[in-house]
Amino acid sequence: MTYKVAYIIGSLSSTSVNRKLVGAMIADAPQDLEFVEANFSQFPLYSPDLEADYPQVATEFKTILEEADAVLIASPEYDRSIPGGLKNAIDWMGRPWGSNPIGGKPLYVVGASVGSVGAALGQAAVRQTLSFFNPLNMTQPEMFLQANADSFGEDGRFVDAGTQAFVKSAVEAFAEFIRRHA
Repeated sequence: MTYKVAYIIGSLSSTSVNRKLVGAMIADAPQDLEFVEANFSQFPLYSPDLEADYPQVATEFKTILEEADAVLIASPEYDRSIPGGLKNAIDWMGRPWGSNPIGGKPLYVVGASVGSVGAALGQAAVRQTLSFFNPLNMTQPEMFLQANADSFGEDGRFVDAGTQAFVKSAVEAFAEFIRRHA
């Protein structure tokens, strides 16, 4: 059986280390995981005034999440919290009221940052916000890595073999979590 994992990159940066982190995870992911991006980069800022004409990009985002067996979120930490774009996407995800495309699904929140705490506080804020949707949070192993563009090689994996081994073990643990709960 193949499990579809929707992934969300919490940064809007085209050179995001979190995009690279997901690439490193996919590079060593078990073959029964299929990854598809749920991209929110074109979302308008959420306002109830826009719900009557629900944006197509938000509909497509939610459809990807609804069709997925699990969700992976890789996000930096901005000012010790959630990046604004990701919070906006989460606000759209819960609309119209009562909508819940991730309820009961395996969820893994990871992150990388150039800062020394590697997005740890940002992850806590993401998990707290997403608790409203009641996903099945995988909380171990925690993955908050200090990384920059030079941390990754041509093959998309981490240059440091120990870090890539940790990433591989984490994505394998997520796969096992999905197999048990999806």
